[in-house]
Amino acid sequence: MCGIVGLVSTSPVNQQVYDALALLQHRGQDSTGIATAEGRVLHMAKAKGQVREAYRTRDMRSLLGTMGLGHVRYATRGSASSEEEAQPFYVNAPYGIILVHNGNLTNTRELTRELFEIDRRHLNTSSDTELLVNVLAHELQAQVTGSDLDPDQVFAAISRVHERVEGSYAAIALIAGHGMLAFRDPFGIRPLVLGRRSAGLTGYEWVVASESLVLEAGGYETVREVAPGEAVFITVGGEMISRQCAANPRLVPCSFEYVYLARPDSIMNGISVYEARLRLGDRLADTIARYTPMGDIDVVMPIPDSSRPAAMQVAQKLGIPYREGFYKNRYVGRTFIMPGQETRKKSVKQKLNAMSSEFAGKNILIVDDSIVRGTTSREIVEMARAAGANKVTFTSAAPPVRYPHVYGINMPTRRELIAHGRKIPEINTELGSDHLIYQEVEDMQAAIIEGSDVTELEMSCFTGEYVTGTVTPEYLRWVEENQLS
Repeated sequence: MCGIVGLVSTSPVNQQVYDALALLQHRGQDSTGIATAEGRVLHMAKAKGQVREAYRTRDMRSLLGTMGLGHVRYATRGSASSEEEAQPFYVNAPYGIILVHNGNLTNTRELTRELFEIDRRHLNTSSDTELLVNVLAHELQAQVTGSDLDPDQVFAAISRVHERVEGSYAAIALIAGHGMLAFRDPFGIRPLVLGRRSAGLTGYEWVVASESLVLEAGGYETVREVAPGEAVFITVGGEMISRQCAANPRLVPCSFEYVYLARPDSIMNGISVYEARLRLGDRLADTIARYTPMGDIDVVMPIPDSSRPAAMQVAQKLGIPYREGFYKNRYVGRTFIMPGQETRKKSVKQKLNAMSSEFAGKNILIVDDSIVRGTTSREIVEMARAAGANKVTFTSAAPPVRYPHVYGINMPTRRELIAHGRKIPEINTELGSDHLIYQEVEDMQAAIIEGSDVTELEMSCFTGEYVTGTVTPEYLRWVEENQLS
């Protein structure tokens, strides 16, 4: 899962992009990059690590211009993070294009072959973002008839991108000397929101970002979500033009954004992430009540921070005291998006500490947002017992993650998933808990979309049903083999 932002302003944007990326840091901690446009000149700085550690004063001073974009990355393939695969990616023709991307393309083999054999374009990395920027550049070049570039040509190029590219993608690109382009895949799997604020008497400054909290912090009003399949083009002068570029767009946002990835103070596709998590807690409480004898739980505890809203609702609905038994060290990154399994194992006990006074002699109900690999969950159960817990009931506000996620979340292989091929009692044994309770798939979907215009969610990691319709068993085998190689 990555975080992206793009800005068209009337003043230098380097600090604004930096501040926005700091707000999106929870979406990726592997590497980061910023690019700006100063007229027809593009400037770029990217490095491994987190935002506040990656950029020096000399980097920021070199990022000149009033248009800019930025990216925070966590790798969706493998455990290593290389600076060469950090975003943004740049191509020099036509005009000079620099692009950031959140998501994961699922026809990379076909695109790589097409780019080499037909488009005659060279790739330096295995990044699907480099593929995407080259496909965009090729299609844009095919539309250009002179030195000028008009929105019709841009939108025609994006229509061709949609025809050629499969998978999930929310992308932002700077086109040197012309403007900023943002577009979203035809299913709207990954988020992208558009905002503006007044500039002078009649003009506007614009922002597009992965999450609405970036807009709120920068004093922008939310205009709307970028629609599935839509492209938005903002000129250097601040004029915004948009067009639907997909033949059959359909909004199917990723359920995992609401379960775990997004910050609770964001609103995505008209759904408050915080309120969705409260409703997940309400639904989970009903399931807990069905499977756990009342009186068998003394206290409810969250795994901070993303499961806290659900845990509060579980405690309130069941009439059981809510306690904060785990103290979180906020200077360690989110373990789910750590780049490798060994790193995750080492970081759990650095991140969390169990306070014995809240555990000793009690029957504890632990609420987590989800259970993916089980590494964190297993260690949390061990920590609770070591702190003196009498019984440990472990609950997940999400259903069992049984299938690979191929749309931009690092769950590419079945062997990594603790729930794959196991029944719930078997998973419970693996975790070492006394009882294990999961959210039902139908309850999760109903809780998230309640009160919104969204009618369906991308839930492939829970159901094995891939919304794009192009993910085959052969492709999943290839992804696993590629991950293992």
